[in-house]
Amino acid sequence: MKLHIKNMVCQRCIMAVEQALQDQAFIYRHVQLGEVDFGNEALNINSPSYLAFTQELQSLGFEILNNKQSQIIESIKRICIQNIQQNTQDKQPLSKRISEHLHLDYSHLSQIFSAVEGQTIEQFFIAQRIEKVKELLVYDEESLSEIAYQLGFSSVAHLSGQFKKVTGMTPSYFRSLKNNAPRQSLDKL
Repeated sequence: MKLHIKNMVCQRCIMAVEQALQDQAFIYRHVQLGEVDFGNEALNINSPSYLAFTQELQSLGFEILNNKQSQIIESIKRICIQNIQQNTQDKQPLSKRISEHLHLDYSHLSQIFSAVEGQTIEQFFIAQRIEKVKELLVYDEESLSEIAYQLGFSSVAHLSGQFKKVTGMTPSYFRSLKNNAPRQSLDKL
């Protein structure tokens, strides 16, 4: 059995969910972004431990997804985030990767995502990628061309154009702000 969880965006989220599972002595096989795999273990959703688990998840900012549409949307978000975190440099389009992973037609997935989220998958992906650019700019360890290459932008000009379109400022100006640079939590995008 698998349980789908909303707002898991990083390794710390995985650790928090694992801790919540351990707090209630649940036996599980694996936790990854957006999902807990219980293997063949049955899960009694009316048990006090399950209710305590869901309350703990809610207190941490997570939410259990019970309908298929919400699960699909979270899966799409997870694939986008993993694509950015893993610095995937292969030439396979994101649309194909999403479609293959979920075994559904991309246009159908795109319609569901846009209807529920109020933005396209591409807009979500760009927002996530720009947040990663912001993170790397604040660290100030890499040049703009290194960041552009690392995150799969075709050029520094492409990165700069998207950055300005999303944030209203240039990457150089953003970097100059240092600790006062405005950033967003990934689960709020």
